[in-house]
Amino acid sequence: MPRNVNAERDNPCLKEQELSFKCLHKNNFDRDKCEVYFVNYNNCKEFWNKVRSDRRAKGIVPYLPPVEERAEIKAEYMKNKPPRS
Repeated sequence: MPRNVNAERDNPCLKEQELSFKCLHKNNFDRDKCEVYFVNYNNCKEFWNKVRSDRRAKGIVPYLPPVEERAEIKAEYMKNKPPRS
């Protein structure tokens, strides 16, 4: 359980963050062995920062969607994202 009771609400990438820390701890803080976790965490942060920015521009409050809406928002993005070239 997160130490901060609001951690999940305030950090949509909490799971990715915890997996990164767990990997570092498991691998004696060898960052090279955890690169895939860092990339995943950074992708998560970029995605939710874009969502936050878009909601702010559209005047949608709260800027960061509630925890219970995040899976739906992420699924909608994955369905509509442009194909990779």
